[in-house]
Amino acid sequence: MASVYRPKNDVRFITATSLFDGHDAAINIMRRLLQGTGAEVIHLGHNCSVEQIVTAAIQEGVQGIAVSSYQGGHMEFFRYMVDSLEARGCGHIQIFGGGGGTIIPEEIKELQAYGVARLYDPEDGRRMGLQGMINEMVERCDHSMLDFVPESMEGLSPQDWNRLAQAITLAEYRAQGLVEPERYAALVRPILEKGAQRQVPIIGFTGTGGAGKSSLVDELLHRYQEDCPDHQIAILSVDPTKRKTGGALLGDRIRMNAVYSGNVFLRSLATRGSGKEISAALGEAIALCKGAGFDLLIAETSGIGQADASIVELVNHSVYVMTPEFGAQTQLEKIDMIDLADLVVVNKFDKAGALDALRDVRKAYQRAHERFHDDLESMPVFATISSQFNDFGVNAVYAKLLEFINTLQAESLSGSVLRKAGLPERHHIIAPKRVRYLGEVADCVRHYKQSAHVRGDAMGRLWALRTSIAHLLGDASRVSLEPFDELAVSGQSVVLAGLMQAFNELHNGTTAEDLELVGCWPSIERQYRSERTTYEVRGRTIEVENTRESLSRKLIPKVALPRFREWGSLLEWLRLENLPGFFPFTAGVFPFKRDGEDPTRMFAGEGGPWRTNKRFHYLSRHAVANRLSTAFDSVTLYGEDPDRRLDIWGKIGNSGVSIATVEDMEALYAGFDLVEPKTSVSMTINGPAPAMLAFFFNTAVRQQLRRHLKRLGKIELSEADCLQPGGGGYSFDALRALVDDDTYKNLVKETVAKVRGTVQADILKEDQAQNTCIFSTEFALKLMGDVQAWFNENGVRNFYSVSISGYHIAEAGANPISQLAFTLANGFTLVEYYIARGMKIDEFAPNLSFFFSNGMDPEYAVIGRVARRIWAVAMRDLYGANERSQKLKYHIQTSGRSLHAQEVDFNDIRTTLQALLGIYDNCNSLHTNAYDEAVTTPTEASVRRALAIQLIINQEFGVAKNENPNQGSFIIDELTELVESAVLDEFDRLTERGGVLGAMERMYQRSKIQEESLYYEGLKHSGALPIIGVNTFEGQSSGGETTLDLSRSSDEEKEDQLQRLVDFHARHAQRSPAAAERLKRAALQGENVFAELMQAVEVMSLGQVSKALYKVGGQYRRSM
Repeated sequence: MASVYRPKNDVRFITATSLFDGHDAAINIMRRLLQGTGAEVIHLGHNCSVEQIVTAAIQEGVQGIAVSSYQGGHMEFFRYMVDSLEARGCGHIQIFGGGGGTIIPEEIKELQAYGVARLYDPEDGRRMGLQGMINEMVERCDHSMLDFVPESMEGLSPQDWNRLAQAITLAEYRAQGLVEPERYAALVRPILEKGAQRQVPIIGFTGTGGAGKSSLVDELLHRYQEDCPDHQIAILSVDPTKRKTGGALLGDRIRMNAVYSGNVFLRSLATRGSGKEISAALGEAIALCKGAGFDLLIAETSGIGQADASIVELVNHSVYVMTPEFGAQTQLEKIDMIDLADLVVVNKFDKAGALDALRDVRKAYQRAHERFHDDLESMPVFATISSQFNDFGVNAVYAKLLEFINTLQAESLSGSVLRKAGLPERHHIIAPKRVRYLGEVADCVRHYKQSAHVRGDAMGRLWALRTSIAHLLGDASRVSLEPFDELAVSGQSVVLAGLMQAFNELHNGTTAEDLELVGCWPSIERQYRSERTTYEVRGRTIEVENTRESLSRKLIPKVALPRFREWGSLLEWLRLENLPGFFPFTAGVFPFKRDGEDPTRMFAGEGGPWRTNKRFHYLSRHAVANRLSTAFDSVTLYGEDPDRRLDIWGKIGNSGVSIATVEDMEALYAGFDLVEPKTSVSMTINGPAPAMLAFFFNTAVRQQLRRHLKRLGKIELSEADCLQPGGGGYSFDALRALVDDDTYKNLVKETVAKVRGTVQADILKEDQAQNTCIFSTEFALKLMGDVQAWFNENGVRNFYSVSISGYHIAEAGANPISQLAFTLANGFTLVEYYIARGMKIDEFAPNLSFFFSNGMDPEYAVIGRVARRIWAVAMRDLYGANERSQKLKYHIQTSGRSLHAQEVDFNDIRTTLQALLGIYDNCNSLHTNAYDEAVTTPTEASVRRALAIQLIINQEFGVAKNENPNQGSFIIDELTELVESAVLDEFDRLTERGGVLGAMERMYQRSKIQEESLYYEGLKHSGALPIIGVNTFEGQSSGGETTLDLSRSSDEEKEDQLQRLVDFHARHAQRSPAAAERLKRAALQGENVFAELMQAVEVMSLGQVSKALYKVGGQYRRSM
């Protein structure tokens, strides 16, 4: 491993992922290594636009920018960044980047020639190592910023970010003795003199680490900007420098959404050995901002201890932010800031014991300020939940701050927006009394398994007694479960009678359920060994043949049966495994696989809707059933509309299909009958999933509307035209006018009851791993609940309202056990939330589905069987759910992480092995990745190869003729026990942290995923984890050139999408504003937002929907 380079200067970096890109595992590793190498890192997180990155880079006075880009559009993105820096006089800031194999060598050369300092590819990682790459970046940026300080600061204004940033850098150097006092004084004297003449409100925020200071400041900033949109605001934020490395994580900017409005200057300062919680340059930086002409200054310190109060001397008014978790009341007497602060905020008021904590802090403040004659409620101590959108407590703090500001300036400010203030309303997603739900699940499953072993032992003794009796009687055929009657016992010898009585006593202590399970087994065995079996699925009787014939003309059983002789082993197996289709569904949720419909579900998504529609028809041309799985481009995934802005333009139709309107959705599925039982549609989208689902349902309804009008003879259309948007030249508005409202409502209800498919819509996983959250978590969960409530009301039974996804948890770096544990935990969290909303378990549980990754690790072999057993046992024994609700159905996708840009042809080998695991484990649907997805959107040829993998396994591979090949394997049994035990232990750890939501607040899942990712990357780089063609068995280098066909959306396709959007907006310009207002009103009044969305999307585009909902539900706040 490379030694760590130590910079001679204070090196500062911006780190981020590109716009509409949530793949932050790599950049998080890089920013940690940068910090460890001694750099000050301002981390912006995922989904950052060029404007955000460039603004931050200028304001923060950095030497370098490091960006990861895995989602396509990198050519436009990086060129736009180079141009933007040059245009704003900051061409000296160096740009570094990487994107795994998605940025090919030819593109790297082109971008580096354009002005990007360095782009790293997988070969660089193999050759240099992670630390080697970091060393190169830091060394290239290891220079003083004095060379870039302007010659004059005359006329400095709040919008002159570049010169102000350099002035603050100069102040930092002065505090460190790195610049001559005379040079500094000559440059900044005019600004300081101007500032000395201005009376500017300066508010200081300080508090313990993790109290939520940045989130609180961001919420207050939102309100201030609403009331004073023309005011210029400066924020100076301090974080500590690490003594050991000299590096620092300047992490406040990531939590602030309001700083990119154009009127906010934010500068992060490191303490750099000041020995305090503030930078030695903070006072000078405040003076410089005053002189620049800002209307409001905010200073925020790093997390402080009990005796730190340096901020007070530098500000007009100070705010101390804490949480209810301060310990005993006596601890409050040690906190200096309670004596000195003008205002105290008890944030995170949703914590247990918060009301008592508020009372204690008010009493402490009352004592410290000797205000015994005043009521406790009059103390300037406020309770807030800053993570909660439009929090009443934050409103109260804001009103108090306006009072402070008004005492310092002639202009009197008042809130222009009426806001309710007071104690926060604590909206518990999971009721506090249910916070142990995962612990209860773990206990329930452990008890079930222990009971299975105990009952198996008892049944084994019953078998031993019965066989002993039969042996003594000399009649083995008399081995029966029936107890002996008194007459039979009385005529026997003492020994035999004693055995019979012991048998009867043990029999009486055995449950009827166990006796039935064992007693019915011979008839089940006979049925499965006969030619045919019949079974029922949702009221339909299905008859299947029990065998398939091999080329050797031997009959291979579809379901192989165990050959247990004694009842104990049989009962234990029946209770822990059982046949496919029988509780606890370990081997599968259906008795047999469906003939004529393989579990194949192939991803498609590229360019505009018509191009992807063509791909869908290509994939389905030989299939009995149309199982369409849709990948959306990153613009759509983040709920935005296409745009000409270059960092958006490059993403349109890349790595997925661009869908902005209901009309795009109609084009996407044109020609497919969406109510046909053999058509099933899956949509991989999360943040804006409710809007996309509304697009889809409306598309299906429009098909049925054309059919309905054709049947009535009101329009002339062919059957094929009924499935085409604008079929026969009829617009939707023209067709809608031909039916009354009641008829249309009935059409909607009839249609949605028939459509089959899945929308991913998993917000919990997005917050933990994939990062395509767009709304605040609380509001996003409300939308999920609204969708499910609408499903219940409208009888939607064939469509899954959520695909609870572990795939993206694994792609972010989690190992298979963490993937499974976090995913199941998320599923149980939704169960608790929906029950808390008043839904019955059997109303919604059948609409839940799961989505896992398969990889090369041994634990992947049993992911499905472990998930099914845990879910079934908990659903039945803990939640009282019916059989349908007990059945966990899941989709498997082969690992994207195991696709490597080196030796790409080897990827199909890995994918084949992973597909085999999924099929052996009875997954309900399967997607096999194309070998070239490490580099590009797959081509038709690579998709055909990926599809062939499944076809060959299902139709050619002999063992796959059997449908339960895992049962009876010693290693599979061992892995099942190992993984299940580890998952239940993880449930206990999550319970200790307050369940899934409590753990999310502590960043537990995200941190664990990142640690496991770093562990994997370290093993891969060292060669301890052999990866063929990557770090061992390497072929001849091709010189870095690629010969793969790259699938990219064309400029013509992008232009077509923009024109379609412009046309849609123009045609609905009169109706969309009213629809937006109805949508916002539904959210504000607590109504079902999805019900309103179903109508709103008729006239609103995706971006318009997102912007409307941001105003009432809040925007997602990034975190690390």
